[in-house]
Amino acid sequence: MKQLRTILLLIAGIVAAACNAGNPPPAESEGDYATQIQSARAALDQMYRNQPDKPVPAAKMNEFLPLKYFPPDPEYVVPASLNPSKERIEVEMPTSQGKVRKHERVGVLQFTLKGQPLTLGAFVEAGAGLDRLFVPFSDMTSGTETYAAGRYLELDRTSSGVYTIDFNKAYNPYCFYNPDYDCPYPPRESRLPLPIRAGERLP
Repeated sequence: MKQLRTILLLIAGIVAAACNAGNPPPAESEGDYATQIQSARAALDQMYRNQPDKPVPAAKMNEFLPLKYFPPDPEYVVPASLNPSKERIEVEMPTSQGKVRKHERVGVLQFTLKGQPLTLGAFVEAGAGLDRLFVPFSDMTSGTETYAAGRYLELDRTSSGVYTIDFNKAYNPYCFYNPDYDCPYPPRESRLPLPIRAGERLP
């Protein structure tokens, strides 16, 4: 998980200039935004190629790489507000290896997408700090166009409680490529009632 966060921090640095905090990119910068996202994706492919088996097995490089995505779409970049929990609620998430991973719900992200008011739980691993929020989700593409078990987002904690949710950065759990990894599945509350055609998709 630490390695994954390092990769995501690198990607976030590449695309940081493309988005204003809490706001989708303005129309005049949509082309630049798409270019930044594509560059970040290419960098991730190269990183995976340079470290076989982490997470893509060497024998499956040609099957999975380059990773497959929906085209970058600024409509899937939305502001969100975090409604913090009065106390951390422990949630047991089943994992890809049949285990249970304990997380704590630290709040609920509230946002509007495609005209629909929506929410997603924001979590941290049990006992962890609040520097980074784990936001797993599934949607109406799960199992057909995207990984059946769902996808992940991670958000750097803000002091204001205002966040930018960019579904173009949604990624598959490592267990999608490699069964040696043990990945938590999104809880039922984190299923969105609409298709999210943004971010990583099935090959």
